[in-house]
Amino acid sequence: MLLLCSNDDGILAQGLHVLEQAARTLGDVFVVAPDREQSATSHSLTLHHPLRPVQLGDQRWQVDGTPTDCVMLAIGALMPKPPDFVLSGINHGPNMGEDVLYSGTVAAAMEGLALGVPSIAVSFAGRNMIGADGGLLNQHVDSLSALLKHLTSLKDFPRNTLFNVNIPAIPPEEVKGVKLTKLGRRVFNDSIAKMKDPWGRPIFWIGGGSVTWGTDEGTDIVAVRDGYISVTPLHLDVTHQARLDDAELWWKAP
Repeated sequence: MLLLCSNDDGILAQGLHVLEQAARTLGDVFVVAPDREQSATSHSLTLHHPLRPVQLGDQRWQVDGTPTDCVMLAIGALMPKPPDFVLSGINHGPNMGEDVLYSGTVAAAMEGLALGVPSIAVSFAGRNMIGADGGLLNQHVDSLSALLKHLTSLKDFPRNTLFNVNIPAIPPEEVKGVKLTKLGRRVFNDSIAKMKDPWGRPIFWIGGGSVTWGTDEGTDIVAVRDGYISVTPLHLDVTHQARLDDAELWWKAP
């Protein structure tokens, strides 16, 4: 099995290293990842300057672009043949609920899916990769390897679907199991901070603030909160099918 690993935290990220370790138990691994932090770049492409991939080793490249650039370049130019799966992550922080709309980790998996390759995005619900959370992530290599083996060996891997995996920030022996989930909801509060630059001009910093997570049963948020690994199937078609089905209730042709 040939596996492409990418991420949005950069080629040197601890999460990518852990993902590689888990992936190498399944087959041959090719790594193409950004040369720097690319979080929250979503599904963006670099269109206004050329990309310069740099080979760091056998089947290992860094790219001065986005996660989407990396997957497109890997499959279209750098790899000798298309991979059997694209694995993206492990993200330093969760990607649950609306996070998937912004996530470069999920976008890399989506690009694999758009190019016809089954894909899996993996995130870790801890955030401090230098401290205790980083040590916890290293402990999940074996359990992640087992989960990836299960997902990649599914007899009928769902077509036009990627799996978004979130691992709780607890030791692997405390994980209660794996749950199939739907996306939850989360709301950011006070996420825009107004400041001044050294010349007194107003600037705004997006990020920080507080997050309110939804508590609906069956969601990725609740599963991770309760100590389960969450696996959420996603697809590229964002059509609201139910609203098409009941269009006679709200739509009147102009």
